[in-house]
Amino acid sequence: MKKTVVIGFLGTQLDYSGNGAKRWERWRPTVSLCQHDDLLVSRLELLHDARRRGLAERVALDIASVSPETQVRRVETAIRDPWDFEEVYTALHDYARGYPFDVDNEDYLIHITTGTHVAQICWFLLAEAHYLPARLLQTSPPRKQAPADSVGSYTLIDLDLSRYNKIAQRFRREAEETVTQLKSGIATRNARFNDMIAQIEHVAGRSSAPMLLIGPTGAGKSFLARRIFELKVQRQRFAGRFVEINCATLRGDSAMSALFGHVKGAFTGAQSERPGLLRSAHQGLLFLDEIGELGLDEQAMLLKAVEEKRFFPFGGDREVDSDFQLIAGTHRDLRQWVAEGRFREDLYARINLWTFDLPGLAARREDIEPNIDFELRRYAEAENQQVRFNVEARQAYLRFCSSAEARWPGNFRELSASITRLATLSDAGRITVEHVHEEIARLRRSWGGDESGGGVLSALLGERAEQIDLFDRAQLSAVIAVCQASNSLSDAGRKLFAVSRQGKKQPNDADRLRKYLARFGLDWAALSGA
Repeated sequence: MKKTVVIGFLGTQLDYSGNGAKRWERWRPTVSLCQHDDLLVSRLELLHDARRRGLAERVALDIASVSPETQVRRVETAIRDPWDFEEVYTALHDYARGYPFDVDNEDYLIHITTGTHVAQICWFLLAEAHYLPARLLQTSPPRKQAPADSVGSYTLIDLDLSRYNKIAQRFRREAEETVTQLKSGIATRNARFNDMIAQIEHVAGRSSAPMLLIGPTGAGKSFLARRIFELKVQRQRFAGRFVEINCATLRGDSAMSALFGHVKGAFTGAQSERPGLLRSAHQGLLFLDEIGELGLDEQAMLLKAVEEKRFFPFGGDREVDSDFQLIAGTHRDLRQWVAEGRFREDLYARINLWTFDLPGLAARREDIEPNIDFELRRYAEAENQQVRFNVEARQAYLRFCSSAEARWPGNFRELSASITRLATLSDAGRITVEHVHEEIARLRRSWGGDESGGGVLSALLGERAEQIDLFDRAQLSAVIAVCQASNSLSDAGRKLFAVSRQGKKQPNDADRLRKYLARFGLDWAALSGA
């Protein structure tokens, strides 16, 4: 059976009751914890400072008289200010790291009734982080109605006990609510995207380091950056503003001025001082979309500002301060741009600590339906008008939106525009099949096609497209759409021959698809580059 070892501070107030016989009439937590019949303390590690040696000796003698089987080991600490959190935590952390724990033969309890509130918090943190392989022990004085010789009661607090499941569930529920907030209440069905948002929630709550959001235009980088800002404001992490700029709009002196501000007379037309976006984002969040479009000089100054929280305004000789969190967005392959010398390697290393790839709409087709509902709710809030699809219309629109033909080059931004058009043109708040057919034709034309989806064929085949029957054009267009949404010829073949391949011992999907495309003078290279 394991021995019980208790570690705790001497109670400078609670453990003192004088030296006379009357001291036994008062409840003393350190002495009483050794008097419980069902708690046999084999060893007590009693922490105290040099000024309390006399009291510690008295308490040790009293424990020996009531529990001779308990070994009391007095441990002098060098804590000068017991209310200094850093000093107390450091001292207890060092004590825990140097203690020869023998968990195979000893069971450890931390007495949290004595000591300052700072000490109690530090004990808790060290136990929670497993620096102390121990449970918490809390003693309580006897009730007023209890007998005079009562030693009070005690409670063991195991941080892993199921009784704390409600607390853990509450934290999980709050985390889930935050994840939902980051997704703007959209019940996404894409597992990869949900995992990424959960990790962003975790990082945003704990770190102020830069983040890098990578994704195609319209994938929601700006939207997500603003949600991260709102989350951190809720958690009291920001007191400043959300400042956003698309770096593709910045050029030359105007880029320096917009980002870092300028002093009066810095260049022709600079008639007054300008603070700049970095200073405007002080104690807030700065979102630099398309950061890859910044010039190398701006990148160098941005790196200094991110690392040192200080920089020179354009044309100035005195540094200014700004403490902000940076979120950068890009659709570029910044690693390739670093290799080509178009993006600074040191800046890339600095912003690449937390990198998240936002998939485009074509890679999240299962999320099209919940996003349609979200866009309808947003339209209703903006226009104060509720709009709904007819059943047939919704099915037809979803069927097209989720098909391989729907390429969605503008991603979620394009889907939002499509829903806005449907809602605006709806009759009496109802979107009909006719409205959907008109919108599908409009989308096809905007993607360079026509109502039969022949625009892609014209681009690939030129005049030869007109020599192909409408039946074959429709089929070939669908095949091309699948190819363009696939990673390889084999991947496209598996999708296109998903049913018939089941009856073949050697499906050879790639070869079947290659021969089909060759009938029209096409090959994989032409399609993957289209």
